[in-house]
Amino acid sequence: MQGNLSRLRKNDLKKRQKILILGIETSCDDTCASVVEDGKVILSNVVASQHEIHGKYGGVVPELASRRHIEAIDIIINEALLQANLKMGQISAVSVSNRPGLIGSLLVGAGAAKAISYAKKIPLIAVNHLKAHLFSNFLEVPSMGAGFTGLIVSGGHTSLYSVGKNWEIKEVGHTVDDAAGEAFDKIARFLGLGYPGGPVIDRLAVKGDSAKIEMPRPMLESGDLNFSFSGLKTALIYKTKKEPDLLEESKIADLVASFQEAIVDVLVQKTFSACRQSGFEKILVSGGVAANSRLRSKFAQKADSEGIKLYIPPIKLCMDNAAMVACLGYYDYIAGNFSDLSVEVYSRSDI
Repeated sequence: MQGNLSRLRKNDLKKRQKILILGIETSCDDTCASVVEDGKVILSNVVASQHEIHGKYGGVVPELASRRHIEAIDIIINEALLQANLKMGQISAVSVSNRPGLIGSLLVGAGAAKAISYAKKIPLIAVNHLKAHLFSNFLEVPSMGAGFTGLIVSGGHTSLYSVGKNWEIKEVGHTVDDAAGEAFDKIARFLGLGYPGGPVIDRLAVKGDSAKIEMPRPMLESGDLNFSFSGLKTALIYKTKKEPDLLEESKIADLVASFQEAIVDVLVQKTFSACRQSGFEKILVSGGVAANSRLRSKFAQKADSEGIKLYIPPIKLCMDNAAMVACLGYYDYIAGNFSDLSVEVYSRSDI
């Protein structure tokens, strides 16, 4: 079948003026489908959120997430095609996240993509969810090219990558415990602020004084490019036990603003250290926490002062979405990097 797909791709490139990739993303709790034209034009980008389901638990419940994906996947794919004004027969290939993520959730998306590939005899492209986050920036600036430092910062991942001129991707730093987004969620739950924690803390922190309460900057002077946010979370909890008045309504904004500032400071400083070590002059930031207003502001200020080109996607492309999966799928498509129908899903990354 792989040989047939290679011939189909060659014929597709000859006959079609447009390459249309259907992207499917179900790595966590959002069911997403998108159609992207030529790796840069988003024709549709549909997301079905499960926040109302998992909010009461203060975090994602894997079994509930996979069940909802099963209920929603066909509807979301059909809606993506409808919004793009296309039929399945017009799609060039289907691209799907197969790692890293919740196994049950990944299986739903991968199963749908395999079925489409088999039924429509179009290429299947399995992609790494984290790598797709980096490529979300290419939807805005397709001509950007390789040679950059990439920060992926989300609820489950906080990692730094060096991407060479020939697309050699090397991880140069990662979190040794809680990811940044995970720390936001846990503190929001501790303070009774709701879920997901990142957006609610971002909104509340705007009203507070980030210099009001002293917070540690974990591993800022560690000598490497790794992160740690579990200790920062613990420091806030211990501080409120010693000073219970910090939990008063009038002081919560200062508390979360100071907590947020500590996380952002570490992310910014480590990323620019990685950039200086790499010799690159470009930084790409992506992932759900890249939507944080304070993070975007401090990165922009630092980039401007150091003459570094900074790329952060619009907020709608920071969150999990299928447009980034389709974008990465496009580049694999034109390179002929297809997956077999036996491709599996994995909880961990191999980026």
